Amino acid sequence: MRSKNQNLFARILTLSVACLTALCVWDGSLVKAQRAGEPPRVSSSPSSSNPARKHPFEPTEELVYVAEFSRALLKKVDVADFRFTASKQPALQTVSLSTLQQQRNNGPYLLKFTGDVSSKGFFSKLFNLRFREQIESIVEPTSFTVQKTKRIDEQGKRARVSETIYSNGKVIWTERDPNNPSRPQRKAEAAFAGRVQDVLSAIYYLRTQPLEVGESFDITVSDSGAVYQVPVQVIEKRRKKTVLGRVEAIRVDPQVFGPDRLLDGDGQFSIWITNDSRRIPVSARIKMRYGTFDITLRKVTQQPAAQESLASVGR
Repeated sequence: MRSKNQNLFARILTLSVACLTALCVWDGSLVKAQRAGEPPRVSSSPSSSNPARKHPFEPTEELVYVAEFSRALLKKVDVADFRFTASKQPALQTVSLSTLQQQRNNGPYLLKFTGDVSSKGFFSKLFNLRFREQIESIVEPTSFTVQKTKRIDEQGKRARVSETIYSNGKVIWTERDPNNPSRPQRKAEAAFAGRVQDVLSAIYYLRTQPLEVGESFDITVSDSGAVYQVPVQVIEKRRKKTVLGRVEAIRVDPQVFGPDRLLDGDGQFSIWITNDSRRIPVSARIKMRYGTFDITLRKVTQQPAAQESLASVGR
């Protein structure tokens, strides 16, 4: 069994508004990885939305959130900012400049999701916890399965750069230390069946689903070379006050806590998604024994500025 000793906090937030890994400077042993190479349980999930229509986050979208922490006398202290973008890129990596725009508009394309999560304010000072996590996910839009994940994880002076390739039913994960090139890379492999998501693409996948109250389904999620089945329950509908105004939203609860799950331990994770064609995640809540994290949408931009690809970062 391979144990992960990583900052639980940054990765939980990443999972929250497009899915996760971990929180806890106090106990880095909560996360338990699935045995490498062990195939996941085969389970059904809702069918993808009509591939002929655009996804609600196309052609481009940027979502900005703030995370707040509450525990005992600490009430909604700002702890992190994060920014998520969705965009399209040509399926062919080598294209001429004259055909690039045509490829983007009409030709085959891939979806690129990026996430940038960083600590902020009082929380960082109180616990001397500073982190930044950047994730880039490349997804095939018709089957909506992830093809490649790149991650940069910075915690104080510590840094890790990882890449995951998904091909022919296998997950191949490698991680290196950019501050110590002589250090051997960490590697892991696992098997999967059907479509698979990473912790970032999973929330975008949720946005493509019908989400009927009372229904449940599983999502196959890969993280750090392991593969997990994440049950998702559609709990309720409610009108909520948001930055978008008062909207009807649907609450979904991904079951990420528990034995053989993404997080080993007790907790609850809920996401509220607008019940309209936009399917925008407007808030999320994580309850753990350490306290409660509330993640709230602050800004939506339909045509965000282009971000630098993570492919060139950390080399």
